[in-house]
Amino acid sequence: MKLTARRQARELALQILFQTEFAPQISPQTLLDVFEQSVEEETTSYADALIKGVQSKKAEIDAKIQASSAHWKVERMATIDRNILRIAVYEMKFAADPIKENIAINEAVEIAKKYGTTESASFVNGLLDQVSKAR
Repeated sequence: MKLTARRQARELALQILFQTEFAPQISPQTLLDVFEQSVEEETTSYADALIKGVQSKKAEIDAKIQASSAHWKVERMATIDRNILRIAVYEMKFAADPIKENIAINEAVEIAKKYGTTESASFVNGLLDQVSKAR
């Protein structure tokens, strides 16, 4: 089954956001350029929008995540989970054309199953559900 361009873009954005946490000296654009040859332009374009959006709204996104997380500080969350959450919250709450919350949550959960730990999917699901209920 071929992944949708948007799912691929979310995964690509996740990989780049994850990498930039460990190597902040490498620009996201440099990392995106590496993938540009192997994926469709539509995918890299949406991934770029997600990356720039998450980076520009990071403080507000993290505040929403923190407000919905009673027991976890954002900086103590697993790096993969934190970045999956950031992408989903950006798409739900901050994107120029926000996507439906249930779609953002389902996408984040599927990506968490693929890239996270065995607990990641339920953690991401529960936290994003709280974010979606908060106004």
